[in-house]
Amino acid sequence: MKNRNTKNNAAFTGLEAAIVLIAFVVVAAVFSYVMLGAGFFTSQKSKEVVHTGVDQATSSIQLSGDVTGIGAANEVTNLYVTLSLTAGNNPVDTSKVVVSYKDNLQYNPRIFDGVTNAADIHWVKSNQAAGSEDNMLEEFEKVRLDITIPGTYNLVANTQFTIEVKPAAGAILPITLTTPPVVSGVMTLV
Repeated sequence: MKNRNTKNNAAFTGLEAAIVLIAFVVVAAVFSYVMLGAGFFTSQKSKEVVHTGVDQATSSIQLSGDVTGIGAANEVTNLYVTLSLTAGNNPVDTSKVVVSYKDNLQYNPRIFDGVTNAADIHWVKSNQAAGSEDNMLEEFEKVRLDITIPGTYNLVANTQFTIEVKPAAGAILPITLTTPPVVSGVMTLV
């Protein structure tokens, strides 16, 4: 005869095993949720970095047409440069654009900074296409830079120089030009 007071632990051990198994499943689920969340966060940050990199690497402005030079006394005295947005880019705030000048003898990093002009070179904005009258260069608008070159820059015949247009975001637009062998009243610079 069996003693009725003896304990049968078989059912209790199965219950303990089920509780431990459920605990492992819950911990694994929480861990996987945390890992997935971290993965989604990382992929979102990676996407933002890629978009920022593309915005910084591509130029948001482009040269629109020829650069015209005005000459007097065998020197180039004025430049007219027309700019527009590149396809698919966001508007550019022209009040934050910086323009620099360099040639073989000199470099001026800020001939124009959007707000104040240097004493020797000026930039006059004029929206040529129908658009809003603000500082934003937007789709289908063009802006003309009117740059007055002082005599101290000595832009005579066969002089190579570069104008760099630097928007607040995006790549720099370098415009390297050479004055023609004979400086005339109006000329196209290449």
